[in-house]
Formats: sequence, C-alpha cells, structure tokens
Amino acid sequence: MGIGPSTKETTLHHFRDPLLDVVSQDGDVDLLGIILVGTPQDNKSKYFVGKRLAQWTEAMRADGVIISVDGWGNSHVDYANTIEEIGKRGIPVVGLSFIGKQAKFVVSNKYMDTIVDFNKSEKGIETEVLGENNVDKLDSKKALAFLKLKMKKRGSK
Repeated sequence: MGIGPSTKETTLHHFRDPLLDVVSQDGDVDLLGIILVGTPQDNKSKYFVGKRLAQWTEAMRADGVIISVDGWGNSHVDYANTIEEIGKRGIPVVGLSFIGKQAKFVVSNKYMDTIVDFNKSEKGIETEVLGENNVDKLDSKKALAFLKLKMKKRGSK
C-alpha cells in the first residue's frame, strides 16, 4: 500500500488548500498554525513524531485539532498514534483521511471517532486520476463543524 495518483496532493492543491481556507476564514475559531509531519519508516519514529506533535499542540494550548493525512495503509500507523496522543491530552481532534472501500484503518483507537473520508471515486478505490481523492471545501467544512461540536461538548463538561 502507498500513495497513488488519486491521493496525491499537487503543489497547486497545497497553495489553494481548502482546509486552510475554510478554517482561516471562520470567525468562530482562531487558527494557531499548521504543523507538517512526515511519515517515518520505522514504528519507533512513528510513535515519536506523534507524541512530539501532541506535546507541541498541548504547549500551544490548542482548544482543538484537525489532522489530515494524504496517505493511507502504513501511513495510518502514525496518523492513529498522533490522534491518540492528542486525544489523551484532552484536546478534541477530528481527522481527514482517504478511507474509501477499505472502510477501516490498519490500526485505530478510541479517539478516532470523528474521521472525514475524502474518497471521491464512486467505487471507493484509489484511481489513476491525479488528485481525485483529495480534501475539498465540503470535506473541510465537515471537519471544522465536527471539531466545533467536539470543542463545545468539551466546554460544557
């Protein structure tokens, strides 16, 4: 498993990132920043980067996090770990990922309860169409709405 043409984000997609656009223009939330993390090969490093990102998020005093992954399969190991590390710190977290027909993750945890699937192909599979299965504005709006709900729920406790 790996990243194929339909799940690759092009340079143009990064320059016009719909998630950044939606979150930065929303008056209800303050965008603290964007953290980019690679996908290490070995599991020890995968767990290290997840823990470090969660510590960084906690130090920033973030009220919530949206985490997106542009890979799948083995990339979900560090994705799941990072979500868990953030969740263990009591920070609401929402994920974005290509799931599609596979319909489950390689690994998961209790903090992966709100994941927006950005699969766009009718068959729910990776295709040969460059960028077909990428986050769009609707996916971004869903993720932000879910995060706001989780943050509100946390605030009412």
